[in-house]
Amino acid sequence: MKSIIIFVVRIALGVLLVYGGVTKFVPKAPKAESSVVKQDLPDHVVKIKALIGGMKQSGYFWPFLGVSEILCGLFLISQVFSLMGAVMSVPITLNIFLFHAFLEPHEVGELMMTGLYLGANLCLLAYDYPKLKLIFLSK
Repeated sequence: MKSIIIFVVRIALGVLLVYGGVTKFVPKAPKAESSVVKQDLPDHVVKIKALIGGMKQSGYFWPFLGVSEILCGLFLISQVFSLMGAVMSVPITLNIFLFHAFLEPHEVGELMMTGLYLGANLCLLAYDYPKLKLIFLSK
């Protein structure tokens, strides 16, 4: 039963990561000019726009993040390289969670959802702890 749950968690987290990575490459329709002045935006919205805008304007980080998410997701889905995918996706899921914790703490639903992503990722690592122990704690 435990292996079935782990299988489902790997697939679910992998699909979420692949979806999140692919959406970084899909162009969004241009928005109509808004009558909202920049000073009227809440502080957290300004910070979110600045963070994501900076990642996009760097020219490399936004696509790099997308490719990393897709690669980690595919590793998790493959089941063969799932441990490598789980290890590689820890910084991604941690940053997604911290993004919502610090920039949108009032969005409890999103915070809980991203906490589930991080928790699922940590559960996958805990499940494969004997393999990780051989790698990191060898004598």
